[in-house]
Amino acid sequence: MNSDSDLSIAGDILEVQHLLRPAAPHPSTVAGFVGLARSVAADRARWAPLVRYDTTTRWYHRLEAGPGYEVWLLSWVPGQGSGRHDHGLSSGVLTVLKGELTEHTARGAHSLHGGAQRVLAPGYVHEVVNDSLEPAVSLHVYFPGLTDMPMHTARCSPAAEDVVRA
Repeated sequence: MNSDSDLSIAGDILEVQHLLRPAAPHPSTVAGFVGLARSVAADRARWAPLVRYDTTTRWYHRLEAGPGYEVWLLSWVPGQGSGRHDHGLSSGVLTVLKGELTEHTARGAHSLHGGAQRVLAPGYVHEVVNDSLEPAVSLHVYFPGLTDMPMHTARCSPAAEDVVRA
């Protein structure tokens, strides 16, 4: 028995087949997609060399695609924004990798600093802008993969913009 724990295993652990299942080949839950975003964010060598800054248009790069999801890398120079939009039927995880972004919704503005994550429900309307004086980089995981991004001109009601924070 391990002196650091009250837990002991009796019998042959190899007989407990349900504990030996391999890890899922891809995420299938919101928590799994949040974990995927955190894992990619932590692997700076994977994404940092790919980042480009474009002063004429927002730069983006699809970093990964799997069954039912996509991972996108975006850069934002000062003043660039997404425009008010939603992600159709897709849910999402937005992670700020570098710099600071501001998310504007009908409920107000939220500063998102490096490391901040937001879980976005389908139909959630927002606008993301780099209001700072420094470039920013963000990671976006969409599940299912992004097929629609309707733009909105009018502000929507706060009730339509509920969000779960990760």
